[in-house]
Amino acid sequence: METGDPRNSVPPGRGAPFFAFVVAVGVLAVLVSAGPLGQLPARLSGMPAAFWTMAALAVACDARPFVPPGRRTSAVFPSTCFTFAILLGWGLGPAVAVQAVAVAVAGWRLGHAPWRTAFNAAQYACALAAAYAVTRLGPGELFDDGRLHWTDVAAVGGATAAWFVVNYGLVSSAIRLRFGDRWWPSVRLGLGYELLSTGSLLLLAPVLVAAARASAALIPLVLVPLFAVYRMARLSTEREQLAALDPLTGLPNRKALLAEVAEQVHLHAERAARGEPDAHLALLLLDLDRFKHVNDALGHAVGDRLLVEVGARLTGVVREGDLVARLGGDEFAIVVPRLTGTDQARELADRVVAALAEPVPLDGLPLDVGGSIGIAIFPEHGEDFATLMRHADVAMYDAKQRNDTVAVYAAESDHNSAERLSLLADLRRVLETTPAVGAEEPPGVRGGDGATLAPAPGLTGPDRAGRGDGVPRNGGRAGGAGRPGDGPGRWRLRRRERAEVRPDDELINRIVTNADPIRRRAVRTVTADGPAGAGHGGRLPATFGGRPEAASGGAGIRATGGADDPAADPGEITMYYQPQIEIATGEVVGVEALLRWRHPRRGMVDPGELIQVAEQSAVMRLLTRRVVDDVVEQLAKWSAAGITLRAALNVSVRDLHTGEIADQIADRLAGYGVRPDRLQVEITEGALMADPRRVLASISQLHRIGVGIALDDFGTGYSSLQHLRRLPLSEVKVDRSFVLGMVDDPDDAAIVRSMIELAGALGLRVVAEGVEDERTWRLLHAAGCDVAQGWFHARPMPAGELAAWLARYRPVRPVVTADTDGPHRRPGARGDDDHG
Repeated sequence: METGDPRNSVPPGRGAPFFAFVVAVGVLAVLVSAGPLGQLPARLSGMPAAFWTMAALAVACDARPFVPPGRRTSAVFPSTCFTFAILLGWGLGPAVAVQAVAVAVAGWRLGHAPWRTAFNAAQYACALAAAYAVTRLGPGELFDDGRLHWTDVAAVGGATAAWFVVNYGLVSSAIRLRFGDRWWPSVRLGLGYELLSTGSLLLLAPVLVAAARASAALIPLVLVPLFAVYRMARLSTEREQLAALDPLTGLPNRKALLAEVAEQVHLHAERAARGEPDAHLALLLLDLDRFKHVNDALGHAVGDRLLVEVGARLTGVVREGDLVARLGGDEFAIVVPRLTGTDQARELADRVVAALAEPVPLDGLPLDVGGSIGIAIFPEHGEDFATLMRHADVAMYDAKQRNDTVAVYAAESDHNSAERLSLLADLRRVLETTPAVGAEEPPGVRGGDGATLAPAPGLTGPDRAGRGDGVPRNGGRAGGAGRPGDGPGRWRLRRRERAEVRPDDELINRIVTNADPIRRRAVRTVTADGPAGAGHGGRLPATFGGRPEAASGGAGIRATGGADDPAADPGEITMYYQPQIEIATGEVVGVEALLRWRHPRRGMVDPGELIQVAEQSAVMRLLTRRVVDDVVEQLAKWSAAGITLRAALNVSVRDLHTGEIADQIADRLAGYGVRPDRLQVEITEGALMADPRRVLASISQLHRIGVGIALDDFGTGYSSLQHLRRLPLSEVKVDRSFVLGMVDDPDDAAIVRSMIELAGALGLRVVAEGVEDERTWRLLHAAGCDVAQGWFHARPMPAGELAAWLARYRPVRPVVTADTDGPHRRPGARGDDDHG
């Protein structure tokens, strides 16, 4: 435990060099002042009354020096004014003697260690010697003939500068030797203060000497400006303190917290370098629960009193040396130094939670105060204030989301990292980028109801950038801004395409290609990657909407951001489709559209992470627009090729809240001539629970259009029965977490059978996700499930590969065998009516 004044102690491992410096300064002081001090006894009898008056005032004033709180620089000693005046008037010996007595008195009053008092006396002696040496460089004595010459002014100014440089330099060197790399911030921050306070005292000295030459009775008058300097220093410090304090609770504020963490980070970095076990620093961030309810119900005055009580409780529970700060509102922070690990930080957090668990009585009403605490540890979770603060904030919100009281920062909980912000920027770029070159769309493409898909106004032929393989290009939709049905609608991506000129002459064509950087990059990309839509990728658990599914990668035309710089390439977004098989007949009745993004640096991006990043920003609208456009267009192409399939796509909570999704889907269905019943929208129970009124309005509008509504992840929410009764659903999808365990877990099998029976009684189609083996497929058939989706039948694949797969696929009907009765319970296993 450190002493009350840390300046009386030396950190471990720094004693030898520091005290060697102290001894060296002491020896130097003796060498420069021994001669003048030896002559002093003979001179004392001849000293005038002015000298004795100044000496007495110097000692008396230093009996009460002003010590700026929290500073590592020296205190403000009023004796400086008098001893410097004695130096100018009577030489080095008397000045050093008076200064030594004044320093001894001040050290006794302030409780300084003996070595510290000795060092202060030595540093002042060296500073006075340097100043005296400057005065001796002049042509004669100062104030010669009772007049002040310009040479005297120069000599006094030089002596003042020499005194300050030597004194401050010695103090700064001592601080560096004692505190290592932290010396410069303290020295730099204290320089202005020292110049203002000590400089004012030094510049009063010539005035004091001039007054003494006139009459010793004028010398006490200098106490008035000295008092002004004293008050100036005190008021300056008080303003700094007030700027670092919270006016309501009296606790340090964010500014003080920043300074304390910066200071402690340097200390603990040194401890870690020395291999000390207590080299960890913890930053705890506390946010009160239900504080807004207190303000709303009882008023802000009661809320303020509650904050004061919370601050007092936090101060009472922390250790000596810990810092409690209020950041604003109902947020508090605690800095806990000298820890051996995370466990100690958790112990303190638990004590804080226990202290806040006791109700706070205000106006006879006991108020329950709780809070969530996030913990960030130096150096594991950051090495500066900004990083530690952000990570503690992430941990605190992680604790809130988990309905917990304490959480330590974990990288997997950080959903707003710089990497994710970069990922969001890349996603926006890939969605806003439209193709410059595309394959010519086959003529006469017709929609599901036989309507011809007319070319966009103003663009014909190749300019439509149609794609025969159905794989989206460059983050844009087929046909770009001129797609049918766009017109002036609000869903259009407002980016103009470059009209492609394709001369008949091959030589001219090559010249045009080489002169156009966009065409040149497109040619290089197609040459390197092969035909659009071809390629392979790794297995990835993902889906648009964040559910785990599996997919092999795919390829499409890459969206290049500029030149050939990989950092400017946001990658490619493409749609994959996983078949849905009717169990009873083995026929393919539909597909689920799954979003895939191949990033140039990260490879295949987990769609769950992709949606999590996009859903909290306006990029989600671009993403939904892209998915709807590509899926509807693909349905039209399949219809033209004689493939009749129903496509399901996921929509996010944000899409359902805006209410624009229904208008967008209706616009695209009409533009491409696709029947509404060919499209199905999947929603999750989480989306329903977020805002039931607005979500129900969007769903009802989609139902009126004729689009099917499926309830996804059925069984994982909390209000499924209510939703089944109220919503215009056509299908429910049993979550894969239940389906995967049907073969081995009797409980999962019973849950799936119950869901199928309930949905069947309500006239809803049932789709089981995650069907990955034959036995599960047979169990679902025995239970009466309608449709299966999973790797047992097919993995997700690009549209071009799906057409080839459909050509090879042969329907297989399940055969009822003995194992379709499902898993049986072992004797003694928990039954449905067990509650243990």
